[in-house]
Amino acid sequence: MKQAASSDHKLLTGLFFRLLPFQVLLIVISAVNGIVDSLYASNVIGKSAMSAIGLFGPLNHFLYAMTIMFVSGSQMLYGRYLAKDREKISGLFTVNIIISAGLALLTSALLAVGAVTGATRILVDQEPDLTMLNDYILGQAIGIPALVLGQQLFAFLSLENQTKRTMAASITCFAVNAVLDHLFIAVLNMGTFGLGLSSSLASWAFLAVLAVWYLKGKSEWKFSLRECRWGDALKIAKLGYPGALSRFVETFRCLIVNFLVLTYVGSVGLSAFAASNSLLAVIWAVPFGMVAVARMLFSISIGEEDRRSLIDVMRIVMTRGMLVMTGIVILLIVFAEPLTRLFYQDPSDPVFEMTVMGFRILPLCMLPAMWSLHYASYAQTMEKKAMSIILPVVDGVVGVVLFSFILIPSMKMNGLYTANVLNGFLCAAVIAAGAWIAGKRFPRNIEGQMAIPESFGAGEDERIDITVRSMDEVVNVSRQVIEFCEKRGVDGRRSFLAGLCMEEMAGNIVTHGFGKDEKKHSVDIRVVHKGEDVILRIRDNCEAFNPSEYARLMDPGDMGRNVGIRLVYRMARDISYQNLLGLNVLTMRI
Repeated sequence: MKQAASSDHKLLTGLFFRLLPFQVLLIVISAVNGIVDSLYASNVIGKSAMSAIGLFGPLNHFLYAMTIMFVSGSQMLYGRYLAKDREKISGLFTVNIIISAGLALLTSALLAVGAVTGATRILVDQEPDLTMLNDYILGQAIGIPALVLGQQLFAFLSLENQTKRTMAASITCFAVNAVLDHLFIAVLNMGTFGLGLSSSLASWAFLAVLAVWYLKGKSEWKFSLRECRWGDALKIAKLGYPGALSRFVETFRCLIVNFLVLTYVGSVGLSAFAASNSLLAVIWAVPFGMVAVARMLFSISIGEEDRRSLIDVMRIVMTRGMLVMTGIVILLIVFAEPLTRLFYQDPSDPVFEMTVMGFRILPLCMLPAMWSLHYASYAQTMEKKAMSIILPVVDGVVGVVLFSFILIPSMKMNGLYTANVLNGFLCAAVIAAGAWIAGKRFPRNIEGQMAIPESFGAGEDERIDITVRSMDEVVNVSRQVIEFCEKRGVDGRRSFLAGLCMEEMAGNIVTHGFGKDEKKHSVDIRVVHKGEDVILRIRDNCEAFNPSEYARLMDPGDMGRNVGIRLVYRMARDISYQNLLGLNVLTMRI
């Protein structure tokens, strides 16, 4: 038993760190654009340009919150529709594009009107900061539709396993932004309008690379108004808002913090904060990448009611993941002055020392954030509704704003930096309090902090695990599954169909997946019986799932093929599919 647990822990650890680089890379590419913009703003235009970037921060948070809501909500619906209601996906895609484009165009128009009419005085009323902010907003407004739509197409292409195209689009975006930053700012002296315009045109280039796939008709999913199901719009918002909630509330946090900095420090404080944040955004890609990987693994563990794996994922994050982050934080603190010189070169300028302290204090908030970010991801996946709302609100706005009101008047920028660190410990206290209330005792370890319901998890006698490595082993799958189900008292029809379905699926994977490369492959089957539910999970390390291959296997013109799979799909209460960069996982509840 201990040997099996150790083996599973090693498997999860290996999978976690194999998935991590790809997730980090996706986030880093977009974050690097922010560094390039900040370097040109600080070294060519001046401190007021950095203030403009800082003042635009709340609007940036709102835009990303909107895209996260649409992306995460659509991905969850996609997972539900893929296996059972595949014909609904083109409608889902169409609804996503329409509502994303509509809201993006509205936001772009409102920002442009605000900049032209001077409504932005509510953010800052001193010159030249106001003029630079208005010019920057006008430049950014041109690209907002491309930014929002590009993120949607990126998500759908990722689901179709078009990794090379999404990576090409990201690299194109970075290259276009860097070249245009130099042209517009260093050569043409277009100021902050050029700074915003370069980002906008880079977003349009990003969108163009992604859109070619759809314009050529290569995508499995088509834009079709006739297939729209407008009820999906509400489902997208309902499923996606928990993941976007922290970004939405961060919009208000940024507005309040900017006001406090302008009141007690001045625009020079915003310049320092924007500089340190632009570089730290790249570093934040590491914990955010860990969160993305952990969310996938949480989802699989919860779908399988695997209590041990659920706890193991969190332990991996809080031990090995925390060690990685500790090393990064130490390096940031040690190299605070050289990093500052990337943006400002005069040590006698107050902005220099403020930025140095930003690089020395702000990285410390990443360590407690490792716990709060991953717990928030776990709570959302586990559908802990209260904590899914309370924690993002505390983390996103309450903690930082509360401590900023107390510390900024006396400690100036160091007060803001310290407020971010203290916010992490406040979030940890909120998590501990929630676990204490749920468990009726103070949590003393990670499992206690997670407050997993006692009813969650399948015991050894409630599940069967089968590994298939060849077609010879496929023929025994049905018998083993049926025997397990009958022993557990499952009715004859479900027992038979569960066995037949798993055997057909394993056979399809061996036939169509094992021979496509020289790697060793296996199919891991798990059947869980708990309460009234039978949970079927099949996992393989073959090529990523191909929707067109699925369509061929499930051809409605050949009703004698894959009978067990068809019948299980019809009776399944819930079906979800995930691809984890080399690992396909399909889970069904019947």
